[in-house]
Amino acid sequence: MKHLKQIIEDIKVQGDNPELLQAMLWKLICYSPKMPIRLHQQNLLNAAQTSTLKVYDEYFSKSDLNFNCFRWGNGSTKVLLTHGWGSKAIDFSELIDVLLLNKNIEVWAFDAPGNGSSEGELSNLILFAEAIKEFKRNYGVPDVMIGHSLGGMANTLVIKETLQFPKLLISIAPLVNLTENFKSSMTAVGISESSQNQFFSEFEERYQMSTDHFLLNDMYTFPDKVKHLLIYEANDYISPANFIETFILQYPSVTVSKYEDTTHAKIIIDHRIINEIDAIIKESL
Repeated sequence: MKHLKQIIEDIKVQGDNPELLQAMLWKLICYSPKMPIRLHQQNLLNAAQTSTLKVYDEYFSKSDLNFNCFRWGNGSTKVLLTHGWGSKAIDFSELIDVLLLNKNIEVWAFDAPGNGSSEGELSNLILFAEAIKEFKRNYGVPDVMIGHSLGGMANTLVIKETLQFPKLLISIAPLVNLTENFKSSMTAVGISESSQNQFFSEFEERYQMSTDHFLLNDMYTFPDKVKHLLIYEANDYISPANFIETFILQYPSVTVSKYEDTTHAKIIIDHRIINEIDAIIKESL
C-alpha cells in the first residue's frame, strides 16, 4: 500500500506535466497493491504443495514472468480459485478451509503475475487470463472455477477464448465494466476528463483495442454451456450493483445470490457466502 500511496502523491506533483502524468496514470491503473499475509494464511500456505509456471508479459516488462501456484488436497474434483485485483491466492483462506473438509476436493489457486508472491511490477486482466490458460495447459480444465472481482472477469474471458467449460462457474462480485473502473480510479485522485481521455487513447494504442473490449456482458458468450452462480453485494462501490444487474437481465439463466450487508473485500470471507459456495459444489458434482 505504501507504493500505491507514493504513486498517488507523484500524480499530484506531476499534475501540470501531461507526459509525466500519463506515465503515472499507467502505474495507478496497473500497479496491484500488495497486502501482508496473516498468520493463519501463512500456515495454510506452508501446508500447500507449490509449483511455478510462467507467462510472457507482452505489455510491460516484455519478458517471461514466473507465477506461483498452490494446491491443497488430492480429491478427484479440481477447484480453481482466481483472486481479484490487489489480492492473492491465500486471501481465499477461509473458503479453502471449508472446501478441504470435502475429501473429494482438490483446491488450486495462484498469485497472478504482478500480484502476491509472483513476479511482475505491473499487471492487467490479460496477464490474469494468460495465467489461467497456462494453468489449464499444465494441470487440466478445472471442474469448478471460482473468481472474485477481476478474477471473475478473467475466468469468463478465458472460457470464452478457450471454449473449455467447467462443470460449475462461480463469480463473486465480478468486475463488469473495466472502463468505468478505470475512470473511477482516476476521478478519485482528481484526474481531469481530458487527461483521462488521453489515457484511454494511449491504452488503445498500446493494446490495439479499446477498454470497451473489457465488458463482462460481451465476454459471456456461453450462457447455455455452464452452470453459473453469481454472488454480489448490493452496496458494492467497486463492482456496482447496477452493472451486475444489467448483466443479470441480459443472462437470466445465471443463478443469482444478492447480499446487502457485506463489502467487496469481505464477500470472500463471509461465512454465509462460503457455506453457499460449499453447498452448490456438493449439489452440482
